[in-house]
Amino acid sequence: MKNLSTILSILALAGVATLFFMKQGSNKPAQGNTTATTATTTRIAYVNIDTLESKYEYLKDQRKKFEARQDAMKGELERSAQQLQNDYAAAQRKAQAGTMTEAEQQSIGKRLMQMEQSLKTREEALTVQLMKEQEEFNKTLQEQLDKVLAEYNKDKRYDYILSYTKNGTIMYADKALDITEDVIKAMNEASKNIPQPAEKKK
Repeated sequence: MKNLSTILSILALAGVATLFFMKQGSNKPAQGNTTATTATTTRIAYVNIDTLESKYEYLKDQRKKFEARQDAMKGELERSAQQLQNDYAAAQRKAQAGTMTEAEQQSIGKRLMQMEQSLKTREEALTVQLMKEQEEFNKTLQEQLDKVLAEYNKDKRYDYILSYTKNGTIMYADKALDITEDVIKAMNEASKNIPQPAEKKK
C-alpha cells in the first residue's frame, strides 16, 4: 500500500514551479550610431508558492477531499488484507490439527490465492483512480493559474512572473516585487466558477 500512502504528496501545485510569462525586447542602436544606446529595463514580479498553497481555498478544499478518499481506500484495503490474514491463519490451524482432507486443503488454498489476487487488483485499481483524479485536478489548477496570470498581466506591465519558494533556486526576492496576495485574491475569486466534479461512488 506504499503507492496509496504517497499519492497526496504528489499534489503540490505540479507544474507551478516552472510557470512564467516571458516578453523580452531590446532596442539596438541605429547603424552607424556609436554615441547612444537605449537600455531595456526588465520588469519582474513573483508569486510566493508557499503562501499561495496556504491561502488558496480551492486547493485546500481539494486536498481535504483527497485525504478523505485516500483514508477510505486505505481502510477498505486494510479490512480486506485483515480478512485474508484471518482466513489463512484459520486454515493453518485446521491443517495442523489434521482436520482437513486433501480436497479441502486444495479448495481453501485456491480460495486464498484468489483473495490475494483480488486484493492486489483492487489496490492497483484504487491507485490508478487516485492518480487520475490528481492529474485532472492538476490540469484544472494549471489552467486556472494560466488564466489568472494572463488577466493580471494583460497590460504587459511585467516581462516575467516568476515562482518563489523558500530554499528554492531564487535566493533573494524583493518584497516590492511580490504580487502573491493579488494572485491569491484573483485565484480564490476565479475558483468559484470551477465546476465541482460529481462525487465518486465507492
